Amino acid sequence: MHQPNALGEKSIGKLLWEFSLPAVTGMMVNALYNVVDSIFVGNGVGDLGLAAVTIAFPIMTILMAFSMLVGIGATAQISLSIGQKNKVQAERILGNAFSLSLIMALLLTVVLLIFLDPILIVLGAEPAILPYARDFTQVIVGGSIFSYIGFGLNNIIRAEGNPKIAMTTMLISAFLNLMLNPLFIFGLEMGITGSALATVISQAVSAIWVVVYFLGKRGYLKLRLLNLKLDIEITRAIFAIGMSPFFMQLAASVVTVLYNYSLIAYGGAIAVAAMGIINRVSMLMLMPIFGISQGVQPIIGYNYGAGHYERVIEALKKATIAATAVALTGFLLVELFSFQITRVFTHNPELIKVGAEGMQMFMSMTPIIGFQIVCSTYFQAVGKAKQSLLLSLSRQVIILIPMILILPSIWGLNGIWLASPIADIFSSTLTAMFLFREIRGNMRLASIEP
Repeated sequence: MHQPNALGEKSIGKLLWEFSLPAVTGMMVNALYNVVDSIFVGNGVGDLGLAAVTIAFPIMTILMAFSMLVGIGATAQISLSIGQKNKVQAERILGNAFSLSLIMALLLTVVLLIFLDPILIVLGAEPAILPYARDFTQVIVGGSIFSYIGFGLNNIIRAEGNPKIAMTTMLISAFLNLMLNPLFIFGLEMGITGSALATVISQAVSAIWVVVYFLGKRGYLKLRLLNLKLDIEITRAIFAIGMSPFFMQLAASVVTVLYNYSLIAYGGAIAVAAMGIINRVSMLMLMPIFGISQGVQPIIGYNYGAGHYERVIEALKKATIAATAVALTGFLLVELFSFQITRVFTHNPELIKVGAEGMQMFMSMTPIIGFQIVCSTYFQAVGKAKQSLLLSLSRQVIILIPMILILPSIWGLNGIWLASPIADIFSSTLTAMFLFREIRGNMRLASIEP
């Protein structure tokens, strides 16, 4: 078992490598299986299948938002508690997080299934797309409870000092999904329903793995029956930190809906399918950055809680450099090979052209995204919920939504593709301003001259 004390003693470079590599590997594999899902759907179901998955994406984002509200909020609080040598409190937070995950999953599943068709229509599902979107989404929603446990609580495994176990959770789900997808779509001819079912089964296995871990001997923290009773103060603390990623995900859902309406208006179903491809490729490029930010979070949280401010600054600096290098690599790959990448998903010449050109514009500011993501995670890791929330929403809501509403009327479909990179520029500038002030304060605490 990995000892949490190592977070305050080992060199930052070794810790970042040790914690980020498993996170990057796990998230890359998960992103890859999402890409492969789309390849299977695109080739096995067709363009309408790709469009249906894109239309349904806001619902999946909402499910993820509630999962992150509990999972990431609890993870940040647990990192701080472990840094303060308070294992009892950390286990209370774990128990409350488990109970909250179950409650939210059940409530949201019932509501979404009752109103599924009206919701899909509001999201932009046209008559030709609706049957595919319904078949896909009802399976995903019905099995979402497994995602809450498998994804939400897996972050806590990493926070307590076991990044390799956290990576294994994601690998189990990813490889199982990769095996079941072609079996269900092509072998059993289940179409888009088969893709959703493969995802749910994979998430169920991961959820069982996570629960067994916290009940067994390998974990530093234990899931105990007495801690399952909700505590108001703990719940409030979890929500305070979790609100930032929660609202960011909800905002992403709203943004996707606005994107879909604009795409239908300016490019039709082909443009919606193209956005589905672009989103998958974009997430594949961004997942290593999210892995680095997840890897550095417990390092920052522990050392901030322990008062080791010079180590906090060093961890932030090295994580930012690594994330920027990854972002630049992804940017170059997309700009040079966008047409080849798009051809993997479809053989439709029109969709290839629209998707490749849109991808180049949509991801044109990728090199600065690493800085923005890691630095937003910093404020989350040290428990500064308001700053983290503002920086997260600056990119997803405050700037991006006006861009989506304004730019298409000026540049048409190109305006839709350019909305995101323009928002990236403004949000990264705002993040730099907040970070400069924060780092100066940490330097004073650490008695380091800026």
